[in-house]
Amino acid sequence: MYIEQLEKSMYDLICETSTNLPKDVRRAVKAAREQEDAGTRAAMSLDTIAKNINMADDKLSPICQDTGLPTFKIKTPIGVNQLEIKTAIKKALVQATKDGKLRPNAVDSLTGENSGDNLGEGLPVIKFEQWEKDHIEVKLILKGGGCENKNIQYSLPTELEGLGRAGRDLDGIRKCILHSVYQAQGQGCSAGFIGVGIGGDRTSGYELAKDQLFRAVDDVNPNAQLAELEAYILDSANKLGIGTMGFGGEATLLGCKIGVMHRIPASFYVSVAYNCWAYRRMAVDLDPATGNVTNWHYNEGEKLSFEQEDGQAETKQTSRVVELTAPISEEQIRDLQVGDVVKISGPMYTGRDAIHKHLSENDAPVDLNGHIIYHCGPVVLKNEDGGYEIVAAGPTTSIREEPYQGDIMKKFGIRAVIGKGGMGPKTLAALQEHGGVYLNAIGGAAQYYADCIKAVEGVDLLQFGIPEAMWHLRVEDFTAVVTMDSHGNSLHADVDQSSLEKLSQFKEKVFN
Repeated sequence: MYIEQLEKSMYDLICETSTNLPKDVRRAVKAAREQEDAGTRAAMSLDTIAKNINMADDKLSPICQDTGLPTFKIKTPIGVNQLEIKTAIKKALVQATKDGKLRPNAVDSLTGENSGDNLGEGLPVIKFEQWEKDHIEVKLILKGGGCENKNIQYSLPTELEGLGRAGRDLDGIRKCILHSVYQAQGQGCSAGFIGVGIGGDRTSGYELAKDQLFRAVDDVNPNAQLAELEAYILDSANKLGIGTMGFGGEATLLGCKIGVMHRIPASFYVSVAYNCWAYRRMAVDLDPATGNVTNWHYNEGEKLSFEQEDGQAETKQTSRVVELTAPISEEQIRDLQVGDVVKISGPMYTGRDAIHKHLSENDAPVDLNGHIIYHCGPVVLKNEDGGYEIVAAGPTTSIREEPYQGDIMKKFGIRAVIGKGGMGPKTLAALQEHGGVYLNAIGGAAQYYADCIKAVEGVDLLQFGIPEAMWHLRVEDFTAVVTMDSHGNSLHADVDQSSLEKLSQFKEKVFN
């Protein structure tokens, strides 16, 4: 009976973490919305994020389709069987994946094969610690790949773009943390949260940084120096103008938590763990005798639903709105400008890393001329009739496809790509030459976009795994922003340059 209840408790923890944003994070998102001017792209993005949070609540479905690498931190009293807890977690993960609460994310690094159940060598990450309290504490964080890829580690002293030399002192640490926010831009689904680890070695520094992400958003660091630094970083980062999704705006960082440990004389690391706005971490206390949940963490204060503001996004919208139905002509694409909002209907095809590599070497399984590739790895359930249902379908970070994207668009006649975070100069040049656009969808808004998908009309290359397959979708009023157009303009390059200029204003020494 204990084992069954323990497994249920772990299943409940996984589902709650994936589908229900914690109260402290909701308050931070609400504060960010209140900072933005009505009618801006950042305000529109935050409205979409708020809608997505509500939809995930209502449907009990993943907030973001990238449910990340499940990482458990567990503290147990003396005498508790940790092997039983590990077994219960693995069984709960398999069931949660089957039920569409998690996307299958465990990929063999050598073969590329997806296990399909989130289990594999080293997965999930489960770390135990013994303590003197009489209950079990289980913490879980689901940190997606888009924000995980923007983690960064600095070895001091170092030279930083825009900030100059960062030395082995508090001011050098300050510069590294500010630079970590700048380098993330919109690729980590800003506005985000950061955990910082000062000291240790390369491994323990990152471990300490990720541990900070389990702190409450509104707590105060007991170390006075670090409390001052946290407040300074939060204020300064929001003056960089990167904004939500990297569209520009007032809210770039929603939380900064810093920890410190000793180091050896030869090494001085500053490690930063970047987390997206979809800050999915939860924790429970368990009765070690029964396996029952006795307490949920991050449960203080009011749970904001954003319901009253749901209708505001459309009335605030001041950008030009263009309705498109695929297939799309070059003439329609050439008419679009950076800043336009598009609403797409018709067929759309997903394609991530495996698809782009495949298309670079092979023919396409379908005619892509005039069509749209969506950088998305959805959460998918198979129906009893053999069809498929898209449970969650937000965009993935596009920059990974930079080596392939322009060539593939020209090879197959693709007119638009949808993703998040923007792409680089090679893709921008191809858009101008070929007549294409890059459309930035709102990262993490997996329920909002799943609602735009009216049918799954087929799938190709399923051997790559559910996230990497090419899904044939039929969409209606799928909304995104033109951030790279066919005239050589890139909002991402503009925001990067302007935020670098603002970053340089923080070059002078602040802390001794």
